[in-house]
Amino acid sequence: MPQLDLQAKLAILADAAKYDASCSSSGTSKRDSRGGKGVGSSEGMGICHAYAPDGRCISLLKILLTNSCIFDCAYCINRKSSNVRRARFTAQEVVRLTLSFYKRNYIEGLFLSSGIIRSSNYTMEQIVEVARSLREDHDFRGYIHLKTIPDADPELVRQAGLHADRVSINVELPTDAGLSKLAPEKSARGIESAIREMKSSIVEAGDSARRFKSAPRFAPAGQSTQMIVGADAASDSDIVQRSSMLYDRYSLRRVYYSAFSPIPDASAVLPLKRPPLMREHRLYQSDWLMRFYGFKPAEVVAAADPAGMLDLDIDPKLAWALKFRESFPVDVNRAPREQLWRVPGLGTKAVERIIASRRHRRLRLEDIARLTVSVTKMRPFIVTADWRPTMLIDRDDLRTLVAPKQQQLELFAA
Repeated sequence: MPQLDLQAKLAILADAAKYDASCSSSGTSKRDSRGGKGVGSSEGMGICHAYAPDGRCISLLKILLTNSCIFDCAYCINRKSSNVRRARFTAQEVVRLTLSFYKRNYIEGLFLSSGIIRSSNYTMEQIVEVARSLREDHDFRGYIHLKTIPDADPELVRQAGLHADRVSINVELPTDAGLSKLAPEKSARGIESAIREMKSSIVEAGDSARRFKSAPRFAPAGQSTQMIVGADAASDSDIVQRSSMLYDRYSLRRVYYSAFSPIPDASAVLPLKRPPLMREHRLYQSDWLMRFYGFKPAEVVAAADPAGMLDLDIDPKLAWALKFRESFPVDVNRAPREQLWRVPGLGTKAVERIIASRRHRRLRLEDIARLTVSVTKMRPFIVTADWRPTMLIDRDDLRTLVAPKQQQLELFAA
């Protein structure tokens, strides 16, 4: 590998990291440097190209330790056989970059992943050393997210949890068959085993923290994972069911979805075109319905087409409502919270405002309009003190009336 200066390495390895979506700081514990001790802060901070509730763009240094790899996963631009420019940081170079960027107020923390070099254990040792040095040598208090390697020694993976706020282990593809076909060097069983062991470590650390004040922190923001969408034949139904299983079985904080992007010199087994980015967006919306709106996986996929694909033109909640019209209209003055969550156009915050307001008086349609962003989509699905959608819910053209016009999103569009 030719010698490159630090800036050249950063250009290569920051660009290579953009394909990794599983990156979030939500849920981390408070650490700050007030009192003159330590460097950095993780309170209220986030990730690269994320937005806080008040609209602020918040970021972290998101890089690979190296884009060289001994594996040859067909869908990965950094695979062994890929003709890309290679670079590699040392552990101390990543430490210096992180501290330098933080002190310039460019970032609030670090997201570090890597290709596999020499061996899984060697690579994991380098990743852990970055986090260890930041925490112990420099008393860094900012956010750290480490991508761990499932077939590395479990003790090395455990050490990552001792220094990181969040860890993630990618399941890569939604189905075992897809992984076997496109990444035969990786084991679906091994990946799930690593996720299971990390969950056990997080639970054990939580129990210790409740009993002993001196117990060490361990991945306080939990673990996440990522699936590539559109590289194999998995349907949206397959993906939704797999995500639900991962949440239920391993208590993951997030499952991230990354739309497959065609890569140079691609294998013939890969699709020639990227999937619509709207497909990725619909999966995130479905994920939200299951996590916060009480939808079961079977309910989400019930509104999919016969091939198991979600509707790209309308969001999954609206698709469900249109298919199961017998569940509507919902009386906003009487319905329980769980029924209100099912109304298209009503978010969880709007539902709480409705429940709080109806304690004092019966709500009219104009009241709902004030409590929500827009009442247009929900009119056919609700009853208020002065509004009942007589015959509207059964109209053949209801979808046309309530479905918004969509614009196709482009992956990595400027």
